[in-house]
Amino acid sequence: MVRGAGKRVDQGAPEAPVNWSPQESAIDQAVLKVLAETGVPSASIAVSQNGELYARAYGNARLNPPVAATPEMRYKIASNGKQITAAAVLLLVEEGRLSLDDAVARFFPDLTRAREITIRQLLAHTSGYRDYYSLDYVAQPMGRDTTTEVILDGWAKIPLDFEPGARWQYSNTNYVIAGRILETVAGTPLREFLRARFFGPLGMRSVIDVHHDDWNPEDACGYRQFALGLPREAGPEGKGWMYAMGDLAMTAGDLATWSRALMEGAVLRPESLRELTTEVRLAGGSGTKYGLGLQIGTTANGNRRWSHGGGTAGFVSRNTIYPDDSASITVLTNGEGLAAETIAGKIEELVIGAVADPDAPAALERAKTMFAGLQNGKPDSALMNDDLRAYFTPQAIADYAASLKPLGAPESFTAESRQDRGGMTHRSFSVKTAKKSLRVSTYVTRDGKFAQFLVTPLGCD
Repeated sequence: MVRGAGKRVDQGAPEAPVNWSPQESAIDQAVLKVLAETGVPSASIAVSQNGELYARAYGNARLNPPVAATPEMRYKIASNGKQITAAAVLLLVEEGRLSLDDAVARFFPDLTRAREITIRQLLAHTSGYRDYYSLDYVAQPMGRDTTTEVILDGWAKIPLDFEPGARWQYSNTNYVIAGRILETVAGTPLREFLRARFFGPLGMRSVIDVHHDDWNPEDACGYRQFALGLPREAGPEGKGWMYAMGDLAMTAGDLATWSRALMEGAVLRPESLRELTTEVRLAGGSGTKYGLGLQIGTTANGNRRWSHGGGTAGFVSRNTIYPDDSASITVLTNGEGLAAETIAGKIEELVIGAVADPDAPAALERAKTMFAGLQNGKPDSALMNDDLRAYFTPQAIADYAASLKPLGAPESFTAESRQDRGGMTHRSFSVKTAKKSLRVSTYVTRDGKFAQFLVTPLGCD
């Protein structure tokens, strides 16, 4: 039984009333603008803060004939289901039925180097098993039905891509193995376990397993585009390919329900939630920015951010949880590409907001001055620390001037990001000239000196 269950968590008493009115128009405009620019037919969003939910759908869930999207429609969430599978494994850990440090060989000894790979490494993508679904389209063999046995035989019984624990590499194969382990221990199909332990108690009534439950014709249809062409209906993967790594569909509101339950401790015990949301480190000590089924990071103000994306034929999702802000942002789209991620980022700016940066205007002016000096071959050494002065040899300055001066004066010079690292402040800027777009990457010391000022091309023009 899910802890604290008994009512939909998005209907609980709010910690502080949220007045969505000032933000509604801005959110709506941001979503519609992205849909118009990308050609993605529709988006369904759910923004939760302090227990209150703003859910809205935009565009057409189906194009022929046109059917307007509504918040009650299901979309496929794809790899956003990985956090749910990982949480289900942790439930079994809580019950003492397995351990994250159990070797895969305990359950499937015939898989490659199964004695050396743990369940934790499966969930953290550090096992070395090769990904069977790395392309961003449905290759011809994947249009036919398959089984988990076929997947494991083809991708988990071949040599590893790297030594276990030595690298991080996203691999859907890991979650096929994890799902099979869960079913072996629980003695029930994964979909039934999730429904009994999570979806039912949390009131997530829209959730289906798309390859075992009926896909309602009134729900969203998935679309793809060839280059900049019109959206075309996307043929789905055959049965069996998505399984424990992404076979679920639901409304945005139900995924928001999951997010709130997770951050409020209604799903896992505190120690299990820490396992799920703590960055896994490699054997050499470097971080992965990934926990167990979740990307781990921070917002501009240093608060925690747990997130994941998901992509399947014709659908892309992005789900982000902000436990320190008692908030979450869910975006489901029925098109491929970057629309879901872009929408989520714009909503984050509006709802979570960026930390105030009083030094930003002065930092922008210093960057412009430094750039102009380099264009003219006369950078101001007073703006640099000793390391950067040594970096800018006469040859480096000459190359900067020879390559930048012909581009002409910038048409725009815009601050893009800021973060602290190594006792310094990193700021990046985008520069657009009539001939080329550039990225400027800088580090500034605490006494205001540039320790880095690198200019690189930004894509193709």
